[in-house]
Amino acid sequence: MLENSSRVTVGTILLVDDEAIVREVVERYLRQEGFRVELAADGPEALRRFTAARPDLVVLDLMLSGVDGLEVCRRIRAQSNVPIVMLTAKGDETDTIVGLGVGADDYVAKPFSPRELVARIKAVLRRAGAQPISEDDPLRFGAIVIRPDRRQVEVSGKAVDLTAREFDLLVFLAAHPGQVFSREALLDKVWDWAYASDGGTVTVHVRRLRQKIEAHPERPRYIKTVWGVGYKFEP
Repeated sequence: MLENSSRVTVGTILLVDDEAIVREVVERYLRQEGFRVELAADGPEALRRFTAARPDLVVLDLMLSGVDGLEVCRRIRAQSNVPIVMLTAKGDETDTIVGLGVGADDYVAKPFSPRELVARIKAVLRRAGAQPISEDDPLRFGAIVIRPDRRQVEVSGKAVDLTAREFDLLVFLAAHPGQVFSREALLDKVWDWAYASDGGTVTVHVRRLRQKIEAHPERPRYIKTVWGVGYKFEP
């Protein structure tokens, strides 16, 4: 499992792609960075390797035979909050949004630079293994209780299952109540994407958070949209 470090956190990566050349090149770059790499070429193999290896992160191509990448993501997410980075076709916004909607933490469009993919993997692992923003007493907002030290959230006394990215986004917003953040600012602060500009990623995660913590997601009480600007947490 992961160990906190001031350097890059090293762990096990499950790389799932049906193109042998992609697996070969990405595996080489990951091993050079100290990662252990498990490989799978199709959906059924990916699910078997996930169960056997219990990786710290999954790199998952959408276009797979047997069981496609979206279904693999759904099945993994049903049993684990392990970070998932999806590989999508360049410019295929629909697949990207659906992938994020079923639980992916990040995505990289093909064709991609292996160095960029490794950088994204490191960023996702840093967020997943980072110390909480605050380790003080639980944050309480009406029916919501956020326990940063345990990375747990309760709504009306019941535990809510959040992915690592959803939890980080909620804690960041709740730690700055009433403050409005643009999508770009949230990408920078929560995703560590100082160079990214895809606000759709934030939109999808906000929608998923509302579905999990709001009594009426269509009329959110806590995570408010400030039209033309971004989002804020209303205590």
